[in-house]
Amino acid sequence: MPATQSRYQAPSYSRPVAMPGKTPSKVPVAYPAPYGRVAISPPQRGASVSSSAVPSLTSDSGSNSSDCDSHNGGAPSIDLVELLNDKLSMTVDREPLDRSLAKQAQTSGELNAKNRELMELQALAQRRLKNNRANFADGMKAAKEVKKDLEWTQKRVSNLKTKTERKYPKEYRKASQRYPSPEH
Repeated sequence: MPATQSRYQAPSYSRPVAMPGKTPSKVPVAYPAPYGRVAISPPQRGASVSSSAVPSLTSDSGSNSSDCDSHNGGAPSIDLVELLNDKLSMTVDREPLDRSLAKQAQTSGELNAKNRELMELQALAQRRLKNNRANFADGMKAAKEVKKDLEWTQKRVSNLKTKTERKYPKEYRKASQRYPSPEH
């Protein structure tokens, strides 16, 4: 076995710790590690194996890129993320995504415009409501004054009627027959 070979060790999870001053209500449960230990020896590099596009996974975690280059037989290391990104960018058609993004931006702009319009209309409605309330209060005040004036006038007319009826009874009866009162 080569000296640079390493074993994969699954991460170990710690158990829950009871806080001082608190009594645990349940017995802490130890969660098993999601993966067991795997002890597989990596494939051995021979002289007949040429370097591939996939970097070697057998190097130590502390090794640097120059170590990877020496393990790959002097070939430069390849960035897997960049490689996958290039492959995905070639396979994904961006036109529908761009169209949907443009449509989303357009819809968002329309919604913002409608929202501003609604806020302006709401402010206008509030101003109108305030004006209408003031007008209504003025109208109610005027109606109360008119009612008061009508009551005073009615009282005055009734007093004049009774005085006229007492003072001039014959003339009053003639006038009543000629011009009947709407009350009778």
